[in-house]
Amino acid sequence: MPTYATLVDLDDREIQNAQELASVWGEIRTEFETHGADLRDAYAALGEYDFLIVFETDDNEAAFKSALTLHRHGLEGKTMEVIPTEDLSQVVDEV
Repeated sequence: MPTYATLVDLDDREIQNAQELASVWGEIRTEFETHGADLRDAYAALGEYDFLIVFETDDNEAAFKSALTLHRHGLEGKTMEVIPTEDLSQVVDEV
């Protein structure tokens, strides 16, 4: 199952309190499930981005729908497919 990571920036979203943010995560997790995606991890981050979201899907269509879900909730981000570093040698060997 492909894994995706999204780097989220909250610059344009006003979060009133921690409870509101927790509520948004619950809604996102539920919507991801309807797209066939599994929200694996979410981390608060220091630096240019505010959050890192890691999720798995069966295909690119579900990944695209999941990225749109984040956008619809005001979480602007950059989504990319990622692979474990342990698997990198297999990819290089195939080239």
